[in-house]
Amino acid sequence: MKLNNSFFYTLRENVKDEDSISGNLLVRAGMVKKSSTGIYMIMPMGHRVLKKIEGIIREEMNAAGAQELLMPSLILEETYEKTGRRENFGSNMFSLKDRYGKNYVLGPTHEELFTIAAGMNAASYKDFPYNLYQIQTKFRDETRPRYGLIRVREFIMKDAYSFDKDMDGMQVSYDKMFNAYKNCFDRMGIDYKIVRADTGAMGGLLSEEFQAVTDIGEDTLVFCDDCDFASNLEIAAVVDNGKDDEAAMEEMAEVHTPDAKTIEEVSAFMGADATKFVKTLIYKADDKLVACLVRGDRELNETKVMKLLKVTNLEMAAFADVEDLTKAKVGYAGPVNLPCDIIVDNEVMHMRNMIVGANKSEYHLKNVNVHRDFEPTIVADIRNISEDDVCPCCGKKLVFKKGIEIGNTFKLGTKYSEAMNIKYLDADNKLQPIQMGCYGIGLGRCMSAIAEQTCDENGLNWPVSVAPYTVAVVLISSKFEDQVNTANALYNEFTKAGIDVLLDDRDERAGVKFKDMDLIGVPYRITCGKKCNEGIVEFKGRNDEAAREVTVEEAIKLIKELVK
Repeated sequence: MKLNNSFFYTLRENVKDEDSISGNLLVRAGMVKKSSTGIYMIMPMGHRVLKKIEGIIREEMNAAGAQELLMPSLILEETYEKTGRRENFGSNMFSLKDRYGKNYVLGPTHEELFTIAAGMNAASYKDFPYNLYQIQTKFRDETRPRYGLIRVREFIMKDAYSFDKDMDGMQVSYDKMFNAYKNCFDRMGIDYKIVRADTGAMGGLLSEEFQAVTDIGEDTLVFCDDCDFASNLEIAAVVDNGKDDEAAMEEMAEVHTPDAKTIEEVSAFMGADATKFVKTLIYKADDKLVACLVRGDRELNETKVMKLLKVTNLEMAAFADVEDLTKAKVGYAGPVNLPCDIIVDNEVMHMRNMIVGANKSEYHLKNVNVHRDFEPTIVADIRNISEDDVCPCCGKKLVFKKGIEIGNTFKLGTKYSEAMNIKYLDADNKLQPIQMGCYGIGLGRCMSAIAEQTCDENGLNWPVSVAPYTVAVVLISSKFEDQVNTANALYNEFTKAGIDVLLDDRDERAGVKFKDMDLIGVPYRITCGKKCNEGIVEFKGRNDEAAREVTVEEAIKLIKELVK
């Protein structure tokens, strides 16, 4: 592309309403433009990056034997009701009615439709295996869109689904997709970790996430450098190797704690460490109130509680419900004489003479002990793993990092085929549900993750595989015929060789052009300046400290070798 008389712009100043480095740079580089909260236009320069990412994904999907199709975005609401997911998605789904009053939604994901499509070729066990995929727009009404393209309401996703007659076949299909994903992210140049994760609204037997490691990631990754353990924080198991406190039980007593509700406030008031306290957190689990107990310095893991109780929804109870249950103001809940199920974390069972809320406004209880003063309904691992815990596999030190989920793989099993009643006849002429796998990649998230991981103080810094253009030919002045001829000759040579080349022939100062090429992240730059009359140009890689002089022939040869 020649920039003169083309649609091209950059912004010099940082963007005020972007809360991530990548989001800010993508807007400044003219790659994306926010149209409303969580919704972005993909501008021409950004579209080229997105198409490069899409091309890598499509090549790897096709190489793994998957076939591409395209599903509708407008879907009958009842389609999701059959699998129980309409309620699970709740207000995250965009819903509307057609002119006849029929309920539709904008598809947030397409498991149900792919299952229906699979039923068109699922009469016999001989029809399997096969894999279908699409690259298409999804819609989710996110409560809090943020971080540019990372958490949005409208996004492009590649989702694939494998269909097999049995578990062994599903494992083969899963492995093919798993390896294809590694190829995709390796080719994109992403630094990623593969972690176990919660299956969430997708359901199924197993979920693994491909997480781009970056400080702005929404997920916390837990892994071990001494073994293969890697997990999302939400499901990381805590090893219960605590020892019982052998102190003698002391007499339980009330302590007046006016205006002290939080652990920090009560700890300061009583002069006791947070490890001596136990938090009593009241939750509404579906339609039932429950109390969850964790040590004062720990965080409750809601995902673990949901799995433990096998509930669809878990949320902090409303203040009115807490006060009605405890007969006290919020902040003074405790397990003694509490009329609801009490779920206790493993760690709490080792504690002696703990401090808890008294279910009485402005009072706490000290010297409370399990079994003597209250009885747990369930004892389980319900807290977040922390840095003082050890690896569940080898007992060594854990590493914690932040990550952006860029891809996920699921073993769905028969969850959807049974719900949609899609079955085949096996070798014994008996009906069996199809075994399914599901595999997703967020293209916009990949784009943001690469930008976030590779950018520097000068702007974006794309790997060659996804850069909008591989090489930028910068014409210093169109007033000099030798510079114009050299720039056009280079442009034509690279175009002929199938190398993505950009010719900056704008009437701008050299410094402006250099800054723009760095900002949009072109990997290589050739400058056509005053020595063109001697057959000399300047070559500079995006990460080189300085440019170097080379002949025109050397520049062409160098770029071709680098691209190869």
